Amino acid sequence: MLDNLLFVVFPYVAVAVAVVGTVYRYIANQFSFTSLSSQFMESDLQFWGSTLWHYGIIPTLIIHMMGFVFPKVMEALHGTPETLYLSELAGKILGIMALAGALILLYRRLSSSKIRVVTTPADWVVMALLINQVALGLWIAFGYRWGATWYVHTVTPWVVSLATFQPAPEFVSALPLVPKLHFLNATLLILLFPFTRLIHMITVPVEYLWRSFQQMIWTRRKVA
Repeated sequence: MLDNLLFVVFPYVAVAVAVVGTVYRYIANQFSFTSLSSQFMESDLQFWGSTLWHYGIIPTLIIHMMGFVFPKVMEALHGTPETLYLSELAGKILGIMALAGALILLYRRLSSSKIRVVTTPADWVVMALLINQVALGLWIAFGYRWGATWYVHTVTPWVVSLATFQPAPEFVSALPLVPKLHFLNATLLILLFPFTRLIHMITVPVEYLWRSFQQMIWTRRKVA
C-alpha cells in the first residue's frame, strides 16, 4: 500500500499539479516565468556557483532522460568495463560540480544581506531540495556502484510504466532506501515546479543562438 502511494499516486499527483499549475501561471502571469536574477547585487560568487551548477546538472539531467528515452542505447554504451567505468567517473565529476555550485550559491544567499532580503521561503525550500537531490545522487554513485547499468533495469521500467498508465512500483520498491529517497525528492521538486523559480527552466531563450547582436547606443553628451 505504501509503495503504491509513494511510487504511483505521488508521481501522478506531482505531474498533474506541475502541468496544471504551469499552464495557470502562464495564463495568469506569464511575466513571472523568470529566475529573478540577483546578479547586480553580487556577481563573483554568482558566476562561479551558477557556472558549476549548470555545467554539472544539465548534462546529468540529459543523461537521466536518455536512460528513459533510449534505454537500449544507454545499455549498449555501458556494455564494456571500460565504458562503464568512464561513465561512472563522469557522473561523479558532474555531480561534484553541481553540488559545489549549489553550495556556493547557498553560501552567497546566506552571506549577503541584500540577497537574503529578496530570497523567498520557496527559494530556501527549493535550494534545500536541490542540494539534497544532488547529495543523494552522489551517495548512490559512491555507495551503490554501477548505477549506469542497473538504472535502465529498474528506474527506466518504472518511469515507462507510469508514462503508459500501467504502473509497476515493484521495479523500485525493492531498492535500498537512498535511491528511493532520491526518486521521491525528485518527485517533490516536480510538484513544486510551477510555484517556484524553477519554472524558468522552460523559458530558455534559445533564439539568442541565432538572433543578431544587440547594439548599445550611448545618448549622453560628452564632457569636454
